[in-house]
Amino acid sequence: MPGPKDLDPSASPRALLGAELRHARENAGLSRRELGEPLFVSASFIGQLEAGKRRMQPDVARRIDEILGTNGFFERNCLAANKSRFPDHFAEAVEAEAVATAIREYAPVLIPGLLQTEAYARAVFRAYRPVAPEAVIDELVEARLERARLLDDPATPMLWTVLDEAVLRRRVGSAAVMAEALRRIGALARRNRVMVQVVPFSMGAHTAMGGSLKLMGFADAPPLAYTTGLETGRLDDDPSRVARYKLTYDLLAANALALPESLALVASMAEDYAREDQRPC
Repeated sequence: MPGPKDLDPSASPRALLGAELRHARENAGLSRRELGEPLFVSASFIGQLEAGKRRMQPDVARRIDEILGTNGFFERNCLAANKSRFPDHFAEAVEAEAVATAIREYAPVLIPGLLQTEAYARAVFRAYRPVAPEAVIDELVEARLERARLLDDPATPMLWTVLDEAVLRRRVGSAAVMAEALRRIGALARRNRVMVQVVPFSMGAHTAMGGSLKLMGFADAPPLAYTTGLETGRLDDDPSRVARYKLTYDLLAANALALPESLALVASMAEDYAREDQRPC
């Protein structure tokens, strides 16, 4: 019987690679746990690979070829499947985000990428890369706005965002940029496309002060958690850690302002920035 053909990168390579992995694993008579053990990964990780929601790294692909006897198929094709416009530490999270049915996110400093306006995103990237050519900034902004098109769907994914009050008060760009950015959040919330809560400064210490957190749920795969640091990110599928992150988020949301009060604060801050922008220089 001829071996599998190399994948066409234009034909959803991540999903095709996952489908081939499942086919090869089942042909070998292995469960997800049995394949995961020699790879030192969990059965849920194998499930995420098969569902096209996790990246297959070259070293893992090489071992899979050895275990399943697939003659280098997965090592050859994982590079095509992993092509992305995003940094390596973030690309896998973006790909999971694109197929998630529910996203819960805590943002301690900046408006989350899915909610950013073009002007706000441009100010963020210019701050990150103060000497980058304008063409580089344009490409980064375009990629961020492309992510935000997830919200063009009227219902999926369900997006629930908890913002620290610092997000509203940290000026990114001009007063006009901030007014537009906060008005966009308010508009999305009013049309019931996103749920937004604010953690006020008066709350003091809380459960998520260690950094940002994103929880992603899927219709056909275990949930994932994504945490970030400076130029780093970690996508986690360990059930116990994801459960702890979920508890962290739930406690934070329970103590944040309620939805109406949060929306009122966002609207108030937007108007403050708008008035500031209209003041004569």
